[in-house]
Amino acid sequence: MTVKDNKENAPPRTVPIQSATFSNPINAEIRRAAATGIYDIRGGGAKRRVPHFDDLLFLGASISRYPLEGYRERCDTRVTLGTRFAKKPIELDIPITIAGMSFGALSGPAKEALGRGASEAGTSTTTGDGGMTPEERGHSTKLVYQYLPSRYGMNPDDLRKADAIEVVVGQGAKPGGGGMLLGQKISDRVAEMRNLPKGIDQRSACRHPDWTGPDDLEIKILELREITAWEKPIYVKVGGTRPYYDTALAVKAGADVVVLDGMQGGTAATQDVFIEHVGLPTLACIRPAVQALQDLGVHREVQLIVSGGIRTGADVAKAMALGADAVAIGTAALIALGDNDPKWEAEYQKLGTTTGAYDDWHEGLDPAGITTQDPVLQARLDPVDAGRRLRNYLNVMTLEAQTIARACGHNNLHNLEPEDLCALTMEAAAMARVPLAGTEWWPGKTGAGF
Repeated sequence: MTVKDNKENAPPRTVPIQSATFSNPINAEIRRAAATGIYDIRGGGAKRRVPHFDDLLFLGASISRYPLEGYRERCDTRVTLGTRFAKKPIELDIPITIAGMSFGALSGPAKEALGRGASEAGTSTTTGDGGMTPEERGHSTKLVYQYLPSRYGMNPDDLRKADAIEVVVGQGAKPGGGGMLLGQKISDRVAEMRNLPKGIDQRSACRHPDWTGPDDLEIKILELREITAWEKPIYVKVGGTRPYYDTALAVKAGADVVVLDGMQGGTAATQDVFIEHVGLPTLACIRPAVQALQDLGVHREVQLIVSGGIRTGADVAKAMALGADAVAIGTAALIALGDNDPKWEAEYQKLGTTTGAYDDWHEGLDPAGITTQDPVLQARLDPVDAGRRLRNYLNVMTLEAQTIARACGHNNLHNLEPEDLCALTMEAAAMARVPLAGTEWWPGKTGAGF
């Protein structure tokens, strides 16, 4: 018998099957950890698929609801933040704000571009860890100053220059964890602003050094109000973990605004295991937080800003229909500036990645000039042009949200309501507490209702 005959008569082999548990990416990470002995650090938010706004649909008007004419009937988008206690609340033309992203994590031109774009669209931007830069303040008509556990760059004079103050307790990508800024991004200017040695890795604290609970937070908020003569709205930002109780305690402590950040929200740098395995999806956070505000009788008096994976006007409208007063964007804003742009594909390839997947922001080698302190790379980003792109993007998101609101019969984005929504999956129905499509029921609701 020939070898050929032997092969032809051999019994069929079992088809090779890749393990769902030990997938190629998981195996590659095991090998990387075994070879290096260090955990993986990256930027951005959770990449795993979790229930999100795409799992919800709007129920447009027909006979039971009366739609509004798209280009003839007004749909208001304005929102005022800080009406509870602040003498000077922030008035925004649109309910889409720019989330906190630090100078250090981002380049100076990127921070300037964020300020320019937000101002041209009639909204606010936020400082981030490391303090306020003159360029950012100078090009931002409304600037929120973040007050973080690290206190890097904290300056009482800058608090007074800001239009609002955001006390950061946590963020969605790493609730319960602190930040990182590696030495290659700590330039002379960053080191001076943060009072750190140049070129040395920095890790921010995971909790504030001078308070440990909600009673202490109340004292801290009063201190900040005294410093700013009770003029500035005080936000409290929390990562999405226990949204009902965290929102209630922020209200008790005296917050004017609660910022709630889900796990799709980005970060400049932290452990990958943290980003992917700690926190709640943004969709799961909104209804419990709104319920807390309603139970305390302060819904709409204390405003709720939702962030974490907001990308489109549909996402904005869905968050507001679930009870948010406004949203904040971070990653999407960076993409609008030029992050992960295909025109830099050749350079992303040299860094061992590709367009759309580049997340090694901590290395300071960003070809787009956004997440770097390298002067040559920074020069690639024109803050005027990038700011214009951000303005255009914010305008489109607003128009999209207005289109949906009108189709549902509303002349104000804040009139959107859960009754305008249905869910495509059981998980989304349970999290958003809206009916599964084609039914009147969601998991946890009493009665069948089909």
